[in-house]
Amino acid sequence: QVQLVESGGGLVQAGGSLRLSCAASGRTFSTYGMGWFRQAPGKEREFVAGISLGGGGTYYADSVKGRFTISRDNAKNTVYLQMNSLKPEDTAVYYCAAQKFRATMTDADYRYWGQGTQVTVSS
Repeated sequence: QVQLVESGGGLVQAGGSLRLSCAASGRTFSTYGMGWFRQAPGKEREFVAGISLGGGGTYYADSVKGRFTISRDNAKNTVYLQMNSLKPEDTAVYYCAAQKFRATMTDADYRYWGQGTQVTVSS
């Protein structure tokens, strides 16, 4: 079992940056594909970014390509989401998620979820 705890959210002006972190418990973090998802008020949860077990494969939603970067440090059991050039439409609760062996873009594939961290981008 994996427990996930996100941090790093907050209020930022449009054009600014934030770095989210997701710390995982357990000794098998490197066997989990990791993903970041977000959910804005009144909207469905959507995929943001994913990263493979070793970090060699990364995947992004079209809406964040070129602005967001996902990375992981398996020695620290942590996955990151660097968010640059933030826009008001990036405002949402951001969740990290884990699933065994692979990263996908479908939230139903992920078994473990964090509690979420709020990101608010003001115009």
